[in-house]
Formats: sequence, C-alpha cells, structure tokens
Amino acid sequence: MDGAELARITGSSGRTLAPSSRVPADRRAATQADESGTFALQSIRNGRFTATEKNYAAPNTGVLRARSAAVTGAWEGFAFEWHEATGTYALKSLANNRYVAVEGNYTGNSQNVLRARSTAAGTWERFTLYYNEDLDRWALQSALNGRFVAMENSYTGSLQYALRARSAEVTGSWEQFALFEIGS
Repeated sequence: MDGAELARITGSSGRTLAPSSRVPADRRAATQADESGTFALQSIRNGRFTATEKNYAAPNTGVLRARSAAVTGAWEGFAFEWHEATGTYALKSLANNRYVAVEGNYTGNSQNVLRARSTAAGTWERFTLYYNEDLDRWALQSALNGRFVAMENSYTGSLQYALRARSAEVTGSWEQFALFEIGS
C-alpha cells in the first residue's frame, strides 16, 4: 500500500474508526464508531489476535504478540483513546490496564517492540491510524519514531509474533491489521 491507498483516521465525529465484528464484511467500512472504543487487533499476516503478555518476565513484561486464535478475554482487548491535541490514539491494554508504548531505547530484536507498560500516554504511547477501505485493513504508525507497526512472523522464542514499530512504509501483510469492536 502506498500513501494514496491509506486514509488517516481522526477522532472527528462521523468518521469511521473500526469495522464491527457484528457487521458483514462488505458493510464494515461504513460502520460508524465513537472517537474511542474497545477493540481487538488481528494480524493479517498470521490471522492471530494481538495479546498482552502480562506474565512475561522483565524486560518483556507486557509485550504485544499476535498469537491468539480467538478473542477470549482481556488479554486480546485494547481501549483506543483519541487525543484531540495530537490527532493520535493511545492504546490501553485491558489485560493490565497499561498504555502500549514503543520501546525506542531497547536494542537488538527488542528495539521498538510494543509493550503495555505505561500508566500515562505521551509520545511513546501515541499512534496514528490509517485505513485502506478497499482492503478493509488498518495500519498503525508510531508517533515516537514515525514507523509503522509490523508483526514479526519470522522471529522465534518469546518474541515470535511480537509487534514492533519498524517499517518505513506499509509494504505487505506484516504491517496490516483488522480491527474488531469487542465492547459497546
């Protein structure tokens, strides 16, 4: 996808935020939502839902991984909170009630990994959402480093399927997600 295929999503009233899982696929793009809501994030690359690994040992406590076959509870849920001043969203994990941050100071395979670890939302925890209506897919861009979030399908070990803000552009299914409303 290039920039012409992506539409930036804002919290303005009447704009589409996310497709509802209760609406047929051919009608999802027209579904209206609030500026904020509770959603599950599904990787297009592996078809798995993103979960917060709240029981991982430090320094990976709260890492986000696309590893769940279904949405079974708070592990896969995120509150999307609109911030008018910056025109961005903060994602708050329902599993541990923490905001998702991009770990810009980490190195190696953990650099720019997404972790639900913050008690407040600043630049590290802000994302711009982009929507491709033709494909009914979403992309998230980090406000911290300007990179798109990708799912690390080829990683192994505890960071397999981890989400990381590392792509300069949306080049394929690694950077594409489906959003499903899970709460009202």
